[in-house]
Formats: sequence, C-alpha cells, structure tokens
Amino acid sequence: MQPDEIPTVTNTEARALVDQGWMLVDVRSDDEWAQARVPGAVHIPMEQVMTRLDEIGPQVVCMCAVGGRSARVTQYLNVEGKTAVNLDGGIYRWAEDGLPVETGA
Repeated sequence: MQPDEIPTVTNTEARALVDQGWMLVDVRSDDEWAQARVPGAVHIPMEQVMTRLDEIGPQVVCMCAVGGRSARVTQYLNVEGKTAVNLDGGIYRWAEDGLPVETGA
C-alpha cells in the first residue's frame, strides 16, 4: 500500500470485519451522531482522535457521513500502527442499503 492509498471497504466487508471483532469508529460531529448512528459504533469525533488514540482498538473500521473525514482518520490510524480501513459511502450509503441505523438522541 502506498502512503497516500486509503484502504476502503464496502458495507458487507465492514460488517464482516466488525463480526470478527474489529472496532467501528464513527468520526462525525456530536450533532451528526445525535441525529443517526450505526448500532455498536463508537463515537470519537475526528478532532478528538489524536487525544483519544488509546481508546481505539488495533483493528478499526472508520466511518463518517460519506467517507471523506473517515478516510483521513484511517490514514492517520495506519500511520500510528493501527490496522484501519475506511467505510466507503459512510452512514449515508449504510442507510441507503437498508442496514440498521438508530435515530434521535
């Protein structure tokens, strides 16, 4: 993998990884998280990832709204020694595909 390549997974691949014990980390803002979230995901807003690195497991699926922010976090986590992948399409594609989403506060 080149330094600028972001490993990306589909919803199906992400679910399989989570079933194998990978951590699902949602890096969206507090407001976005309050509106909708994937059950079982851990919320660590992008701006807090560096200071909360010790809360993030060794194998991580990163997600955001559509995949841009989580791609940057994925890249950072891989540099920091984690094995991280980015969820392609974020929570929007997750919901479009009919996968479980919790809404409301």
